[in-house]
Amino acid sequence: MRILLVEDDPMIGAAVAVALKDAAYAVDWVKDGASAGGALELGEHQAVLLDLGLPKRDGLEVLRRLRQAGNAVPVIIITARDGVAERIKGLDFGADDYLVKPFNIDELLARLRAIIRRQGGQAAPVLGNGKVSLDPASHEARYGEVVAQLSAREFALLHALLLRPGTILARAELEERIYGWNEEVESNAVDFLIHGVRKKLGAEVIKNVRGAGWMVEKTT
Repeated sequence: MRILLVEDDPMIGAAVAVALKDAAYAVDWVKDGASAGGALELGEHQAVLLDLGLPKRDGLEVLRRLRQAGNAVPVIIITARDGVAERIKGLDFGADDYLVKPFNIDELLARLRAIIRRQGGQAAPVLGNGKVSLDPASHEARYGEVVAQLSAREFALLHALLLRPGTILARAELEERIYGWNEEVESNAVDFLIHGVRKKLGAEVIKNVRGAGWMVEKTT
């Protein structure tokens, strides 16, 4: 899952980026509104954490342009602007949630999980296809009677597949969801992660479609 973090404060940005990576998200961090606008045009992210008091372009203007362009990516505003009028404006401009600094990192992660579930059409906190289930809060996966704790990147890979059961994801698509811009990706990284998930849960949990990619089954 690829997250765009837009935050100009180096201490807050670094702390949030580390927490996101520890929670198995791929993180791209930009520090001004103009860079945020350029990053969002790429359409590579599944959610955005957006500060408002940014250099070069205010966060509300970034949000306004994003929604005006028809981009529905989930956005959580993270800001020190705590007035009711500011919150109303942020939500009316198209934000999905609004969190005032200083905030608890665990609360931020919980809010992020919630909007990603809604974006994926999931209401339940645990993702699943009827055979495989995955708890985003604990990174625990279940396949039949087998329960396993996944590493951060194993979780990210299975999470990407379970958001779209029955859909084949190619190597490049999986890499995009697992790794950030500045992270080096080895040529066999996806194969290694799939091997790890299969070793923990069973060989049938992830299907290989020769020449196309990988998927988890869509069950009825």
